Amino acid sequence: MPIFKDMEADSRANLTGILWMTLAMACFALEDALIKGTTQSMPSGQVILMFGAGGALFFWLGLLWRKEPIRVAMRSPVMRVRMVLEVVGRMFYFLALALTPLSSTTAILQATPVVVVLGAALFFGERVTLRRWLAIITGLIGVLIILQPSGDDFSPLSILAVIGLIGFAGRDLASRAAPVSFSAFVLGFYGFVAIIVAGVMVSLWNGTRMIWPSGDATLTLLGAILFGVIAYMALMKAMRAGDVSVVTPFRYSRLLFGVALGYCVFNEQLSPSFWLGSLVIVASGLFILGRRKSLPPAIGTQQG
Repeated sequence: MPIFKDMEADSRANLTGILWMTLAMACFALEDALIKGTTQSMPSGQVILMFGAGGALFFWLGLLWRKEPIRVAMRSPVMRVRMVLEVVGRMFYFLALALTPLSSTTAILQATPVVVVLGAALFFGERVTLRRWLAIITGLIGVLIILQPSGDDFSPLSILAVIGLIGFAGRDLASRAAPVSFSAFVLGFYGFVAIIVAGVMVSLWNGTRMIWPSGDATLTLLGAILFGVIAYMALMKAMRAGDVSVVTPFRYSRLLFGVALGYCVFNEQLSPSFWLGSLVIVASGLFILGRRKSLPPAIGTQQG
């Protein structure tokens, strides 16, 4: 019967979206780990700059192949705001990757959907129920549990990840107001151009000179670019394959991949407060995503 065929088609689409989302989060976690590894032998600003250049080159070639205009996007004031927020998010997130544990940086980033919903309520007049407000506050408490600002183990450098989180959330909100005619290749190109700008700013701030990368560093950086591009494209496919409310919660699989890589590759030790804070963040985010009636696919469809 047609109704059962439609249900079966929806199930396949959702499963496809879930698989694409899980692949995207795994690749994002691998990208983070490779970037963190590269910064141990190269200046962080140079790593960010070269990573951005590699990704921008890929999407630029894609735009040429698709014969899409590039400059027209920057005529939009919203796109200019989005790019500034992208620079802030990328710059501080990459600094957090270089200077703080991968697991905690990844966990803090998981609060992005919570902050996006908060921003949608404040700036776009989205209706937020009392339960959602409580979930938002709970998610932010989860971030504080991980940071432990009053504890002996607190590192002020953890604030870098929080600023990056705010930048990413602002970028996603700006994406909502961006013209729908802009393709994933356009957004991807300007996203990686923003990374180049962030790399230049970090290099100028640190005052470090560029160095010629070793063979191992070059391969690691190329791997980060490859996984970054795959992650971005998989994320676009995920958000267009199934229902947003079904697919989006699987963004939290990035936390599992990030924790596993942090523990296995960088020998990071995870405290009970880390696990508690991560659980609080994921629970609050899933509650918000499960109860929202609809949010435009543009929100939360970019990396973080």
